[in-house]
Amino acid sequence: MRKIRIWHLYLSCFFTPLLLFFVLTGWYQTFTANRNKSLGEQEDLLSKLTSVHVDAVYPSKEVEAYSPQLFQWLVAIMSIALVVTIVLGLVLAFKSLRRSWPVWLALGMGILIPVVALLLGQKR
Repeated sequence: MRKIRIWHLYLSCFFTPLLLFFVLTGWYQTFTANRNKSLGEQEDLLSKLTSVHVDAVYPSKEVEAYSPQLFQWLVAIMSIALVVTIVLGLVLAFKSLRRSWPVWLALGMGILIPVVALLLGQKR
């Protein structure tokens, strides 16, 4: 149990800044209708950060070409670590509580509420 907590702690701390970046720029994209589509259209900092989220490059007028592979590998590793950290967190949640029903309830609601929100957002 101690090793699970340690792995959970270090993976969480290491990837938190990058995860927050993706959550915040994704949030911005969700509520911004006028997004620039090409790299040359990115002028302000927020648009450039959004480009990192979408294209895995930081647009610059001085650069002729981009290679997003290194950043894409970092994001892939972050995604795997996020899944591992979530699984470790679930293991900790089930092992820490005497009764598992609150964990199951939270998991069920975490699935049900987004599905209902998507269905209620459909106009027929």
